Amino acid sequence: MKRMNAYMKSRALLILLSVACSLAVMVVGSDAKDVFKLKPGAQGKVCLTCHASFSEKMKSAFVHTPLKQGECTGCHSPHTSSHGKMLAVDPNKICFSCHAAMVSGKAKSSHKVVAEGGCIKCHDPHAAANKFNLKLAGEKLCLECHKELGEAIGKAKRKHKPVTSGCLTCHDPHESTTALHLLKKDVPGLCKGCHQTDKPFFVKVHQNYPVANSQCTSCHNTHGSSKSSLLYDTVHAPVANRVCNQCHNEPTSPTPLKTKKTGFELCRGCHYQMVNATFSMNRIHWPIVDQRGCMNCHSPHASKGKGLLNQTSMTKLCGNCHKDTITRQEKAVSKHNPVEAGMCDSCHSPHASNTVLLLNQPVIELCSNCHDFSKHTSHPIGEKAVDPRNKNLSIDCLSCHRSHGSDQKRLAHFQFGMDLCVQCHEQLKR
Repeated sequence: MKRMNAYMKSRALLILLSVACSLAVMVVGSDAKDVFKLKPGAQGKVCLTCHASFSEKMKSAFVHTPLKQGECTGCHSPHTSSHGKMLAVDPNKICFSCHAAMVSGKAKSSHKVVAEGGCIKCHDPHAAANKFNLKLAGEKLCLECHKELGEAIGKAKRKHKPVTSGCLTCHDPHESTTALHLLKKDVPGLCKGCHQTDKPFFVKVHQNYPVANSQCTSCHNTHGSSKSSLLYDTVHAPVANRVCNQCHNEPTSPTPLKTKKTGFELCRGCHYQMVNATFSMNRIHWPIVDQRGCMNCHSPHASKGKGLLNQTSMTKLCGNCHKDTITRQEKAVSKHNPVEAGMCDSCHSPHASNTVLLLNQPVIELCSNCHDFSKHTSHPIGEKAVDPRNKNLSIDCLSCHRSHGSDQKRLAHFQFGMDLCVQCHEQLKR
C-alpha cells in the first residue's frame, strides 16, 4: 500500500511538472493569450497605456516581431515573474525560446556573448534603427567590445579590404561550425575566396614556394598592418629579406617547406651566441630542447609581439604551459605586480639560468631589486639562516612569501602573524 501511495504521488508530481513546463513554453510564443485568457488587445495594446514610450519606439525602422504584432506577452508575463522586467523566462535563455537555431551545439567556436545568452548586448529586444535590431551598424558594434583591435586597425597604414567592408565579411556573429575565431571558413580556405593562389604574381612574391595551402596568418596580419604585404609588425630577417631558403629547402626540392634542420639547431646558425650562452647554464628551459625548440615560444616568420613571440603578452605565452600559476594569480587576493603586469621575464630567464626556477638572480638579490630590505623585518635570512623545516634549505623571501600571488596579505603563505610564524616556531603554538 505504501509503495502504491508513493507511486501515485510520484505520478501526480510528474503530471504537475509536465503541465508547468507546457505552460512555460506556451507563455513564450503566440499562444500566450490562450494561457492567460486575456481580453483583446490586453497582450500588447493595453500595455502601451502605461508604457507609452514604446509607441515612439515602435516607429523605428526595425521592430522585434512580437512587439510589432502587439504581443508583449511573447516575452513578458502579464502578472508575476521570477525575473527582472517581468520576463517569462530566464533573461539569458529567453531569446533561444524562438531563436534556438542560433546555437547549433556543434560549434567549433562561439561568440562569448551568445554562449552566455547576452543577446541584448548586440540586439535591442524591442526595436532599432538597424537591421536585425542591432544597436549599432557594421563594425561599430563589434568595436564597442573589441576596442584594442579597433585601435590597432585605425593605426594601420595598410588596410585589409575585407575589414573595411565590415567584420561579417570573414566572421559569423554567433558561431562557426567550421573554424576557430568565428571565421566562416578555416584559413587558408577563407583567404582563397579573394586571393588566387595559382596566379604567377602570387607564386613569385612567395619566392616560388608552394604556400597555397599554408597558414597565411603565420606571416600576415589579417586586420591591417603598417608593413608591406600586411606582414606583422615584427618580421624575421630571412622573411623580410626574402631568403626563405636560409631556413627551408629549395623551392624545387621534393620537400620545399621542410626546414634544413630541426629544433634549436636550425636557429643556432644565426643566433649562435644566444644558443651557446643558453647551453652553458646549469638549468635550461625545457621547450628549447624538444623537437620544436625555439618555435614553442617564437614565430619563425612574423609576429605581433616583440622578439617574434607567438603571443601578444607573456601572460598568454607562459600561460600555455603554466596555466595553474596564471589562474592562481587571477584569483589571488594579494597580487605580485610583475606577474599581474605580464612581466614574467623580470624574475625568470626565458631561456636558461644557473639559479633554481630559472630565476635571473638568487632569491634575496632578485627581490631586493624592487624591495628595500632596510625597511623590512629584521628576521634573519640568507645562507646562515637554516630553515628548521628542512635543514637543506636556508631562509629567504620565499620561506614566508608566495612569489606569484596569495590569498593572504603581503603575499604570505599563511595569515600574517601567528599562523605564519608557527610554521617554523612550533613551540609558540597555542
